[in-house]
Amino acid sequence: MVSKARYPLVWAIALGMLFPFVVMLTTALKPPGEVFTLPPRLLPEQWEFGNFRAALEAMPFWRYLGNTLLVSSLCVVGSLVSCPLVAYSLAKLRWPGRNLVLALILGSMMLPPQVTLVPLYLLWNKLGLVGTYFPLIVPSFLGTPFLIFMLRQFLVGVPDALLDAARLDGASEFRVYWRIVLPLARPALATVAVFQFVWTWTDFLNPLIYLSDTSQYTLSVGLYAFFSEHGVDWGPLMAASVMFTLPALIIFLLGQRYFVEGIATQGIK
Repeated sequence: MVSKARYPLVWAIALGMLFPFVVMLTTALKPPGEVFTLPPRLLPEQWEFGNFRAALEAMPFWRYLGNTLLVSSLCVVGSLVSCPLVAYSLAKLRWPGRNLVLALILGSMMLPPQVTLVPLYLLWNKLGLVGTYFPLIVPSFLGTPFLIFMLRQFLVGVPDALLDAARLDGASEFRVYWRIVLPLARPALATVAVFQFVWTWTDFLNPLIYLSDTSQYTLSVGLYAFFSEHGVDWGPLMAASVMFTLPALIIFLLGQRYFVEGIATQGIK
């Protein structure tokens, strides 16, 4: 049990990490004259909700929101289809080269994305898919190394006797995977979904590189375009940032209990 003496430290760390979001939210509610007052004030004297209306009028927010939801949802589906299959084969099936493949997956996690940026762009360009959503969505259907490794570590804790009993009863390998492994891995799958959604939602580099039509922009690129056009109009800019952050924050808060459940399930042997 965590000592109660550590609670103030935990609260201090939590408040420190929450403070930037609070500043962003309160700045979004300030009129221009109160943004840089001296001494600084956290709460505005006059609440300016018009900044949110100005941000919505300055860019096609709902179109960007729909584009981002489309890409994020499909990437979540792709990860939930591909990553558990690979993780299950690495954790519970014996086949030649399994350890080598696992080592390659771990090695690919150590490569920064900038290393593969140019080759991947040339590949998608040769396929004629630059300017579409395919370069943003297809990689998730091919598996994400970190998510594969995380799921693999979770599935290692599933008792082999349970799977062997199902095989002895005549269940096929896919039936074992579908009817036994996936239900047991629901906390880990929910964690994968949350991770993939937040990563895709906040991704800026890939949409910036592959999308050229402004009607296809995701929120991250649209917010960057808003900043480029409106410069230091801090109130509407922070309002747009709040609207961009809230969906990912809500998804994370809704899924955080699965992190705890996953840790608890790991201890059951």
